This record gives sequence, structure tokens and C-alpha cells, in this order.
Amino acid sequence: MTITDPKTATGPESHGFTIQKKKKWPWTLGAIALAGAIAAAAIISSNAGDKSPNTVAGATLTVVTAEGNHAEQALVNFVAEEIAPKYGIKVAFKGLADSTTLNRAVSTGEVAGTIYQHKLWLSQVLEANPDFKLAAATPVFRWGFGIWSAKYQSIDEIPNGATISLYSDPANEAQGLWLLERAGLIKLADGVDKWKATQKDIAENPKDLKFKLLDFAAQSRSLPDLDAAVGYTEYYVAAKVPLEQQIYAPAAPDEFAGQLTIGTDFQDTENVKNLVKAFQDPAVQEFLRTDPAVKDLLVPIAAE
Repeated sequence: MTITDPKTATGPESHGFTIQKKKKWPWTLGAIALAGAIAAAAIISSNAGDKSPNTVAGATLTVVTAEGNHAEQALVNFVAEEIAPKYGIKVAFKGLADSTTLNRAVSTGEVAGTIYQHKLWLSQVLEANPDFKLAAATPVFRWGFGIWSAKYQSIDEIPNGATISLYSDPANEAQGLWLLERAGLIKLADGVDKWKATQKDIAENPKDLKFKLLDFAAQSRSLPDLDAAVGYTEYYVAAKVPLEQQIYAPAAPDEFAGQLTIGTDFQDTENVKNLVKAFQDPAVQEFLRTDPAVKDLLVPIAAE
């Protein structure tokens, strides 16, 4: 789960249209046309919030995650099919390309919510995009997260001077350091906010471990070249890494629970309030405990 900004498009087709040569209009007519276009755009913009499905009775409420995230898609589809009708709503899944795109869609009300991130990740999104209006409405699950190794079968076997990979975004780097401390491999300085810790906060490193920052996909691919890595189960399963190579995996703390994130402008609408209730339904936790599509990838909130 790395936060990235969408690539900036350039060139004549960067906004989804192609510029073609046409006959030149007198500048006065061109100015009138431009003024009309601006006025129309302003009207559309001012009415955009009124057209949000969040505010329309009976509308389908879309819940988004990153494209290709099959476990989270399975969870949303379960809610849509088995739980949403109990609360009088319709729910659908959609995958979007990146964190900025999906969070903007939630903020503007284009979609109803996302289960893509934990609170610390959300705080980074809001810091980078102060115009976004988002809130964590309820914890839904914990991601499977652990220490992996293709060379060693336990954390006790990790040697002095070993190279261990952490994720390259700050929130998940902090979670990785928390896990290494819990495993007894390092100790963070007293008084440090462990959910925002960096390598500078390591007070004790008795095995003189070396750290390598990699993104999600690169880390799981690089496991054979590392002594160990700290990462999400779903990425390793997707890379066909055997689950037996996960050598340490306690339940993540509440700070790293996946949250149903909603737009604050819509949190008091009946649709969104019922959506929150649907994700809080006890059947969600039972699904996480038992369904093969998500088991070990998305862990129930109550798991220890």
C-alpha cells in the first residue's frame, strides 16, 4: 500500500480530446464561445455535489480499492451481495489506478467510500492533498502482514549484518519497524510514536541489520536476494511466494486496521450512514475468518 501521485499527462491528447485545425472564427465570436463554455463548466461544477449517488435514494454506492486487489474486491462484493440489502442500499465494486485518484473520487462524492487504507496512510493523503475532505468511518479488517524469508525458517536464524527490506512509503516503513521490534530484532527509542517511526528512531540494533526500501511489488520479487523482508501477505501470495516463507506474523495493531473511508461532505446522508452500518455488520468479520478468497490476506479486527 504506497501512496503515489498520478502521472502528469502532456501533449494534445492529455485531456481526452484531439486538437484539430478548423476555420478561424472572428475573435468576438470566439470570445463569446469561450465565455459560454466557462459559464457551462461553472454550472456543472456547482451542481456536481447534488448529483452524487450518496445523496440519491436507491442509487448504487460504489466502494473503490486499487485495481487488481482481489481480496478487497471479494470483500466489497460480499457486502454488496449479502449485507447491503439488509440496510436498504445497493453497493458495487470499482478498481481505480492509484491512491490520489480513488481518494479524490471519495472526497467529491463520485464514489461512496474506499477500504484501501489505514488511518496513518489517510493522514498522509490529507497532508499531501489539503483540499480532500475524507474521514475514517470504521475499521473493517487488518491486512495480513509479516516477516518473510526464502533463506531462513525463523527470526532466530536471521544472521548478524542481514539485509531486511521495508516498504518505501513512511506509514508502512513505520509498521515494518514496529514488527521488527515486536520480533525482538530491534528496539525503538523510548517515547517515539511507533506508528510514525523511521530508521532514525532505532535505539538498539544488536544484529547490525541493514535496511533496503522497496515498493510493494519489487519487494516480493526481490525476496530471494534478501535475507528477509517485512510486507503484506497479499503481495507475496500474488507473487506466488509460498505462505511457509512467512516466518513471523502477529496481528497488526489497530492503528494499521483497514478503514472504510468516506467523504466528510456526505457522512450524514442516509446512504452513507447505511453503508457504514453494512461494513460494521458481524457477518463481515465471519466472512474474513472463513472465506478462502480473503483468509490470511484480510484478517478479522478481533484477531490476536
